Amino acid sequence: ALRDPAALAPPDVRSPGELVHEAVGLGARLLVSPYNAPLITAEWGVAVFREARAAGLATAFVSNGNGTPEVIDYLHPWIDLYKIDLKGFDDRHYRELGGRLQPILDTIQRVHAAGIWLEIVTLLIPGFNDDAAELRDLTRFIAGVSSEIPWHVTAFHRDYKMTGPADTTPDMLRRAAAIGRQAGLHFVYAGNQPGRVGDLEHTACPHCGIRLIAREGYRVLEYALTDRGRCTGCDARIPGRWDAVVNRQIATRPFLPHSRRLRMLP
Repeated sequence: ALRDPAALAPPDVRSPGELVHEAVGLGARLLVSPYNAPLITAEWGVAVFREARAAGLATAFVSNGNGTPEVIDYLHPWIDLYKIDLKGFDDRHYRELGGRLQPILDTIQRVHAAGIWLEIVTLLIPGFNDDAAELRDLTRFIAGVSSEIPWHVTAFHRDYKMTGPADTTPDMLRRAAAIGRQAGLHFVYAGNQPGRVGDLEHTACPHCGIRLIAREGYRVLEYALTDRGRCTGCDARIPGRWDAVVNRQIATRPFLPHSRRLRMLP
């Protein structure tokens, strides 16, 4: 996409040290490598993360999960968090996209076994991966790895070169989320439909049910965890990576390097 003149963000040459310096200057506490299948540039990721760790930043990877055991082992010492896009649970669909399902499932199991904090996202595309039986198989697989893995189901919208399927509706997201909860997942979220998916933006305690984190879009509205990541209602441990200081989210949208601007929320 970066070679496409219609791409949103033009290429921006940066050294690992420059990236980390800019992140620290913005007040970031986490540096993330997403987009353009970052597993294919794992060496670059490790070079950046070495600098980030030295500067006191946490590190995270966002990818399609199509990696070998060797690359996961190579990244492991340098990443704290990993988000994997699980695009469906039908190998035929994965082959349509140029991949296979099993390597992604293997990566999910390997990352979790390594003790890296793992979250999974599925972009729900009408007519492609929204079949109820497929979603049941997908969420049962995740729950079989761990019921504590957060699963985010997000809405597809027509854009760029993919304009055929219909846009995902909030009702479709709620239906998929219900399947995930029925499969035994404790933390199921519906994304990119702020204010339209009920409690599916929030985090609740799976033990006593009280709301622990209230969100709307990128905004954290309420936060009721202790600095040790425990429920303030029943003192249950809530799985995750928690910070003792919560400054809320300061940007209404992801930071675009070429814009050099952050909008402060009231």
